[in-house]
Amino acid sequence: MDYKERFDIWMKQIPAGDPLRPQLEALASDEAEMAERFSQEMVFGTAGLRGVTGVGTNCMNLYTVGRATRGIAEYIRQAGPEAMNKGVIIAHDPRHFSKEFSRLAACILARAGIRVYTFPDLRPTPELACLIRVKKTVSGINITASHNPPEYNGYKVYWEDGCQVSAQVADGMMHCMMDLDYFTDCDIDDSEYDEMIKDGRITLLGEAEDRLYLDMVRSLAIHEGDELDLSIPIVYTPLNGAGSIPFSRMMEERGFQNFHIVPEQKDPDPDFSTVGYPNPEDPKAFRLSEELGAKIGAELLMATDPDSDRFAIELMGDDGKYVPLNGNQTGYLLVNYILEGHRAAGTLPENGAMIKSIVTSSLSAEIAASYGVKMIEALTGFKNICGRIPFLEEHGYTYLFGYEESVGYAACPEIRDKDGISAGMLIAEAAAYYRKQGKTLFQVLSELGARYGYYAEDEPNLVLKGIPGAQRIRRMMDSVRGNLPMDRVAGAKGKDASAAACRDDSVWSSVAGIRVTKVIDYKDGYEDIPASNVLRFFLENGSWFAVRPSGTEPKIKFYFYSRQDTPQKAQEVNRKIKEAAMETILAVE
Repeated sequence: MDYKERFDIWMKQIPAGDPLRPQLEALASDEAEMAERFSQEMVFGTAGLRGVTGVGTNCMNLYTVGRATRGIAEYIRQAGPEAMNKGVIIAHDPRHFSKEFSRLAACILARAGIRVYTFPDLRPTPELACLIRVKKTVSGINITASHNPPEYNGYKVYWEDGCQVSAQVADGMMHCMMDLDYFTDCDIDDSEYDEMIKDGRITLLGEAEDRLYLDMVRSLAIHEGDELDLSIPIVYTPLNGAGSIPFSRMMEERGFQNFHIVPEQKDPDPDFSTVGYPNPEDPKAFRLSEELGAKIGAELLMATDPDSDRFAIELMGDDGKYVPLNGNQTGYLLVNYILEGHRAAGTLPENGAMIKSIVTSSLSAEIAASYGVKMIEALTGFKNICGRIPFLEEHGYTYLFGYEESVGYAACPEIRDKDGISAGMLIAEAAAYYRKQGKTLFQVLSELGARYGYYAEDEPNLVLKGIPGAQRIRRMMDSVRGNLPMDRVAGAKGKDASAAACRDDSVWSSVAGIRVTKVIDYKDGYEDIPASNVLRFFLENGSWFAVRPSGTEPKIKFYFYSRQDTPQKAQEVNRKIKEAAMETILAVE
């Protein structure tokens, strides 16, 4: 079925008076936009469904959300009565239509005879992930677009292990979904929703569940009381998202006496009007935090994204100015603090293990090794990172921490997703601990460089929207793979290349004049890591870089890492490698 046929069906099915009807009618005279909205149907990416809100099969609306939920309901029904009785927990963030989408999902599941738990208002994503395991539900759904711009919404899906659904489960759900139309059972009736609460088909969660989550976060504390300087001035912003209440309660209960929330960003705002792009990974999101921090002399600025799973920081530097840290650098601090803290407390396990993504800096593995802790790798996304926790437990390891460079951190083995609240508690605790010793986090980061070598990290990306953008990203990846020095490629099928391709003069034999010693192509998997559209290049000077299309956004991502004996040298080497590699890739039109 092509996009015009899909459009015609929606024109026949969407009634007059539906808020989407004017958008639909406007597409009749805009074929390019019609194609954009109807050429594809939404499918599960790295974190479920995500897209711009509006009319169309490729957008987030009541019809696509309803269809997805009916597919999930059918998948659960096929699993049997026990799975249906375990039920599904549903949460949502402050975005436009999040509450409506969550209520629709609750009603559809309840109509299908599946037990439903939900909240009366917004909650952080990590709390949902936590409660799936606590309440032993079969699944969980969070209506959120995480850190995306305000025109986006999304639909994260979890399974009974508390992780976002694996590829196998997602495929099963998609199979059930693709057999369904968009227009059956997709209505919201507030009176029906209220009646379902009264008769027990939908159970509202609240303070008791909030307490369970915060107690689990609190259990991660390493140092307490007199070991900490709790007068340390700290600023936090939830970026108008779900983090304000739980983060404040956590910091108050830990005893922090000089904790401040950016007032303009304290309350939910679906337009994120104070920030625009609510991504704590972007230093521009800290503008108001820096203003407040300067007034109170804050040593540490912290931010979470709208659903509170991402977490980022800025530190006051030696010159009194705030320095934004990337996700790798914050990861260095957390890895080191957790390991150093446990060793000092005598609680470092014999078989400790941590997990990082394949595109995350190698420095954390060196830090872990210095404490006798194993660092293993996983594909990007916390369904992959936290999905490896059972493997560690089965092999006698104690899980200590998992993270990836895109400001995601998972410190608790029972919360199997990235968690900005617990990451914030640990960073605040670390700052208070080192302050008691007369040091700042900025100084600790410098000490790590002096001890292990100075790393430069750069993670640029190129946004390419729409169908033309997706096609260009595919051409870029195809071009890179078509010009590899195949005698240096490692991967499930890397050694099967023809001898004719094994030449030393290929485009990627060297980068910026530095010989490429190894390429890992994850297209067909590598060692115990499943298949993924990722390439990693290792250079003879110890630098490496990776390239991968995003699974949730219309962009292609790049990751560059270099280590030298000074920060300046590391930055210069990394810059040259980045410029040379990206020039070649971006030349593909």
